[in-house]
Amino acid sequence: MYPFVFLIDKENGGKADALNAGINFSKYPYFASIDGDTILDSDSFIKIMKPIIENTDDEILATGGNVLIANGSKTSLGKVNEMLLSKNPLVVMQVIEYMRAFLIGRIGLSNKNLLLIISGAFGVFKKSRVIQVGGYLTNTIGEDMELVVRLHRKNIEENWGAKIEYVADPVCYTEAPDSFKYLKNQRVRWHRGLFESLWAHRKMIFNKNYSSIGFIAMPYFFFVEFLGPIIEFLGYVSLIINITMHNINILYSFAFLILMIIYGSFFSVSAVLLEEWRLEKYKKISELNRLFFYSLTEAIWYRPILTYWRVVAIISIFLGQKKGWGEMKRKGV
Repeated sequence: MYPFVFLIDKENGGKADALNAGINFSKYPYFASIDGDTILDSDSFIKIMKPIIENTDDEILATGGNVLIANGSKTSLGKVNEMLLSKNPLVVMQVIEYMRAFLIGRIGLSNKNLLLIISGAFGVFKKSRVIQVGGYLTNTIGEDMELVVRLHRKNIEENWGAKIEYVADPVCYTEAPDSFKYLKNQRVRWHRGLFESLWAHRKMIFNKNYSSIGFIAMPYFFFVEFLGPIIEFLGYVSLIINITMHNINILYSFAFLILMIIYGSFFSVSAVLLEEWRLEKYKKISELNRLFFYSLTEAIWYRPILTYWRVVAIISIFLGQKKGWGEMKRKGV
């Protein structure tokens, strides 16, 4: 029935090993890496290949697509028929977080060829270059980011003159964790994967031989994304201690808190507005109202929780604790 669909039956060696097996079996210049729970729009493949087809003068090593959360939506036969928000506040916060990260963060980095992450949910890679750099590493839990960093590294060392791009149009949908337990497992794993990728290529940080990747992208991900949660967590602790000891001006602190909420929420609300103006996924005004409301609460509860989990990940790394993927229960979308 499907003459061009093949199933490779092999011993379980992890995600990276399975991806390498698929790469070796593939027969075309580019391959797509897609998570098992990913749902694609019907035109996602066409859109994600657009930079590769149009930039005939530039070599494109990889392209990444936009990821949205499908929890709460109506799906059937591998298709999202209607985008709806989940009733779970934890999932709604992840919707806002994904919108901001993909729409604002990755577009900006991609514009300067500084993108170090292509989501494992949906990405396309040039097969020959991936094989040339050794494929996916099987001894890391952040194999998707590590491969992208390694491609950047070889691109500069070998003077390929190639690019890695993020394309906002091709949309895929994934299932987000809907409990604190599984969300914690995911975020601890992500942060450990971030460290492993940065540590494996630490020679690139502030290395003039790696141009803007070495002086902008790598330092940003190390000092801001990886170590930043420590500074933020110490700020929370300091605030609590000073309030307890009455060493703080309550009115001034409250005004500063309101300013922080407004500042942080501005980016979240902007991302929601831009994403909806561009894609028009959520058809109901009530859904947008809920996104706006929850975006205003992010700094109060969601961000401190994520910060704490990332600090836990950093401590486990410094203590030399070995951790795998962790339990991740899927309900199916």
